[in-house]
This record gives sequence, C-alpha cells and structure tokens, in this order.
Amino acid sequence: MELTITITLPKEIESALEEATREEGLSQSEFIKKAIADYLFIRKFRSLRDRLIGKAEKEYSDQDIFDAIS
Repeated sequence: MELTITITLPKEIESALEEATREEGLSQSEFIKKAIADYLFIRKFRSLRDRLIGKAEKEYSDQDIFDAIS
C-alpha cells in the first residue's frame, strides 16, 4: 500500500528542489522519497547513538553506531 501526501513548499524550497532534482536526475517524487528515507535513517542513527552513549563506559564513534544499524 502506498501513501500519497500533498505538501505546500515555500518558493525558496521549491527552487532548491527543482535545482537538486535536475542535478540528481531524479523526479521530485523520487527525490523526496530518498530525502525522507535518509532523514528517517539519520533519526534512527541519532536515537541509537544517544541510547548507547548513555549506557556505555566508553564513547562510541559514529562508525560504531553505523555498523550496529547497517
């Protein structure tokens, strides 16, 4: 099942989106799907890193966290 979302973008974001999609060779839909997926991955990464650092005797590097969730 797919979800369809309609959003309103300020002109400056619309312009940046048009430029980025042109440079990446992606449709706006593909670009936004990738941006959301990247954002959700980073959010998960930061959440896990915060939990591990809070419990850890040593600080984990970003690479340690990346390895744990990849």
